[in-house]
Amino acid sequence: MSRKFSWILLSAFLGFPMFAAYTQTAKPVDAEGRQWWQHAVFYEIYPRSFKDSNKDGVGDLNGIASKLDYLKDLGVDAIWITPCFPSPQVDFGYDVSDYENVDPMYGTLADFDNLAREARKRNIHIILDFVVNHTSDQHKWFLDSKSSRTSEHRDWYIWRDGKGPGQPPNNWTSTFGGSAWKFDPTTNQYYYHYFYPEQPDLNWRNPAVKDAMFDVTRWWYKRGVSGFRLDAVDTLFEDPNLTDNPIRLGVNAYGDAKQVEKYNKKLPEVHEALRGLRKVADEYNAVLIGETWTENIDELNLYYGHGNNELQLPMDFLFTTVNDLSPAKFRKEIAAIDSAAGWPTFVISNHDIVRSYDRYGDGEHNDQIAKLMAGLYLTLRGTPIIYYGEEIGMKTMPPTRKEDVKDPIGRKGWPREKGRDGQRTPMQWDGSENAGFSEATPWLPVPPTAKIHNVAAEAKDPDSVFAFYKQVLKLRHTNKALMDGTYAALNGNDQNVLSYLRVFKDQVVLVALNMSGAQQKVSFDLSKHGFLSAKSLVATGNSSANGKVVTLDPYGVFIGQLSK
Repeated sequence: MSRKFSWILLSAFLGFPMFAAYTQTAKPVDAEGRQWWQHAVFYEIYPRSFKDSNKDGVGDLNGIASKLDYLKDLGVDAIWITPCFPSPQVDFGYDVSDYENVDPMYGTLADFDNLAREARKRNIHIILDFVVNHTSDQHKWFLDSKSSRTSEHRDWYIWRDGKGPGQPPNNWTSTFGGSAWKFDPTTNQYYYHYFYPEQPDLNWRNPAVKDAMFDVTRWWYKRGVSGFRLDAVDTLFEDPNLTDNPIRLGVNAYGDAKQVEKYNKKLPEVHEALRGLRKVADEYNAVLIGETWTENIDELNLYYGHGNNELQLPMDFLFTTVNDLSPAKFRKEIAAIDSAAGWPTFVISNHDIVRSYDRYGDGEHNDQIAKLMAGLYLTLRGTPIIYYGEEIGMKTMPPTRKEDVKDPIGRKGWPREKGRDGQRTPMQWDGSENAGFSEATPWLPVPPTAKIHNVAAEAKDPDSVFAFYKQVLKLRHTNKALMDGTYAALNGNDQNVLSYLRVFKDQVVLVALNMSGAQQKVSFDLSKHGFLSAKSLVATGNSSANGKVVTLDPYGVFIGQLSK
């Protein structure tokens, strides 16, 4: 009996989809040696807020499945679904109580299998959000761990004696406020939690923990998953000596003294764990995306690993720290990531970051600026990740009253910290009462702007943000210079216009982005590149080229093919 056939029989017995039940060999998708994820456009879905199929006001897996044609038509190749595992929902799914199932609020494993089958029919890959640092305090591992000091899973978490009565083991604080240690009277010890007390940290120094987590990824790979976004990878390891962190000036939103997280974050052992996860991923031609908060590109490079043996796509959050329309600042960040040790990854929003529509918008030209930002991050060398609703110009709507806050960060830190509800509101499908998201009252309110900014309305408007996204994404999938070309900055001293070339063999694309509120005329010396003029491929408003001069509307975009 062949190995492949054996896997198929086993998959049928276990209920796994047959198409994903055996390992795959990584094969390039083109002559340039690119992998599938290098050409892909990723799309982050917050499942609570994407589409409700069962009329309970909360989005679910069947809701996502019902919108796969929309995603395919938009130009999406892979969807990253934030945690949909069983969870007490203390941190909206980032407190996992079972890694090998689906939370009933989102559906069943059968619903996931259906989603995987339907996605595969459309050549859409599924990426799951994998919480590697901690579990829920309701996970069976932790329930056993806390039962006694000699339990099987005791050393799967970080347990320590206090310094004295009522004194935690050291001064480490939780990122969500207060001490990072919680006393458990059952065994008279403290356990460590970098996040909420309900999210105890796993002990990655224990080989059994590593093996169990590696097996979780295999379980989902065999079920049709094409990779994982790894949550909070920086925090996997802690100093075994529990050395106190140095104190900085000031306090955070929760009133705690600020710390330099020297001994409980970004320890070298993190990279050993990532290499292990990558080794398993390579068996399945899968991709690993990392939530990697770094200070500079040198630090980001560490997450690619030696010979690119760790994360294929560590997120460059430095890009999101440029919160004003500054060609000089963007030029600097793009040059840095373009010189990185691996393939770049670009994001401008996600479930933790205020939407780009608000961060960059000026209140008057927000739609033009939304197109401008799309023209930027969708034409750079690398893999973009679109946050749901970016393509229609969704707006952040933070709560105005503490009693309306759902995010525990906001409830605890109000009013200095309002939480992340504002960027997690329901997807706006049409102009109906609940924006077509649900027939029931949504779990978060729909912004009033949904009457104008919704898929149905924008699909009819050739000048909408949605129409522009579709144009650029179609071009990105068909133009070799945008898929595989190198990046070359132009007019490096221009304070208003960010411009660059994407060059692939004899194909050259010019991108010019006006980051000012005034019309700009920009001259390019194209002759030194062997070209005379640029022919428009995609442009906003009246932005156009005449010979070597490009005229850009306020916040205008011009993407053109150079010709000899």
